[in-house]
Amino acid sequence: MLRVAVVGSGPSGVYTAQALLNQSLVPEVRVHVLDRLPTPYGLVRYGVAPDHEKIKSLQNSLRAVLEDERVTFVGHVQIGGADGVPPARLAELYHAVVYCVGAAADRPLAVPGEELPGSCSATRFVSWYSAHPDSAPDDFALRARSAVVIGVGNVAVDVARILARGADELRATDVPRAALGALAGSRVREVHIVGRRGPSQARFTTKELRELGALPGARILVDPAELARDPAYAAPDGLPLPAVVRRNLEVLRGWAVRGEPAPSGAVYDRSGAAYGPSGVPYGPSEAAHDPSGVPYGPSEAVYGASGAVSDGGRRIRLRFFLRPVELLERGGRVAGVRFARTVPDGAGGVQDTGTYEDIEAQLVLRAVGYRGVELPGLPFDPVRGTVPHAAGRVLRDGVPSPGEYVAGWIKRGPTGVIGSNRSCAKETVASLIEDAPLLARRPAADDPLAVLRAWGQRPVEWDGWLSIERAEEALGRSLGRGPVKIPDWPGLLAAARGEER
Repeated sequence: MLRVAVVGSGPSGVYTAQALLNQSLVPEVRVHVLDRLPTPYGLVRYGVAPDHEKIKSLQNSLRAVLEDERVTFVGHVQIGGADGVPPARLAELYHAVVYCVGAAADRPLAVPGEELPGSCSATRFVSWYSAHPDSAPDDFALRARSAVVIGVGNVAVDVARILARGADELRATDVPRAALGALAGSRVREVHIVGRRGPSQARFTTKELRELGALPGARILVDPAELARDPAYAAPDGLPLPAVVRRNLEVLRGWAVRGEPAPSGAVYDRSGAAYGPSGVPYGPSEAAHDPSGVPYGPSEAVYGASGAVSDGGRRIRLRFFLRPVELLERGGRVAGVRFARTVPDGAGGVQDTGTYEDIEAQLVLRAVGYRGVELPGLPFDPVRGTVPHAAGRVLRDGVPSPGEYVAGWIKRGPTGVIGSNRSCAKETVASLIEDAPLLARRPAADDPLAVLRAWGQRPVEWDGWLSIERAEEALGRSLGRGPVKIPDWPGLLAAARGEER
């Protein structure tokens, strides 16, 4: 019998377990799927937006794998770190270990002011409304009137959509009650999604993009002049473009035709002179201020004393060719973002034009990508943010390390969609099965869970997870909703033990 540990119960981990079950060269395989959290499914539970019910339903197929009699879910087990099991000791318990630990960190902007209150990563915001137990309670400056989301991928679109949605629309989801209450009291009326390059280089999918246009009470604004800067935007129909890029441009073109120019902040040249979006200098009489003292640009919405936009709706502005260079401060908090205007450089990148634009914002979320985090005891490439490997085999000093493998983002970097993890897992499992005759000669524990307990871990097995599910269903019923996530460690662990809080 081949005993394999898979560290991580997100899609890459579960697909790895599935590939191990489906192979036929080694007839007897037993898989323990370990996770630091007491809950399975990884980013499907804690990263997919709550209003994306179809994607979240992927949990059903992942569940089928974890309920296979040859698989054991082992939650609440820490691997690495001061309180965790070192990889070297974990290797003593199994014939092979596959690390599917994802990419937990977010990439910084590396600009002045990024540390200001009111500025944070989209990852942290997603964890908050997804009830990740590591997420600290926070209202995310939802009393802000204007928010800037930096990045043009699906995560950026997700967080912008959640900010623009009404709380009543999210009540049917599993959003935790504290986050739902904060969103219900949100005063955010303007959301800017900003990218440093053009629309043809944006990373969002057409489905995610179109969902913005379907939000009740929200208006999508795109500046035709910004779209026109992208050579692909005006390209003839015969020019070969990826299908998703062509579809995205069609959606944006439709919004630009129906909308109004998107720029809403002051524009500066190298001398520091301020201009309106039309290129006409601001005059003294145009220095209208909102209630907090932040100047309005000529095209900005006017707010009443309550902080509500005069037309009562929300605006989502999609901006392109703007590179963040500084987060602006007022009263010790973020008050806006200064962007450098960019243009295509003819080689697939962009270059600055020497002009700048300030966009007012009391909330700034960066969504510029994820990055792998080193797991103590495993080799790590700090430049790529991945574990060095050859076809999934972990490399130590350039040589495959017997019994150690990787799959998912920690293997290839944060690229692709959820389904990309399936082929990635199959490649790693093919390497593992090829090595199986040698791996089977390694010692392995008859009862790894007993050893883990002896080492101070307190595993939550599948029955504990089912108990958490029941507790979340009961919580939802008490609130007149469907299942509602438990957002904290004490609550999850108490529920796993069947205790009431």
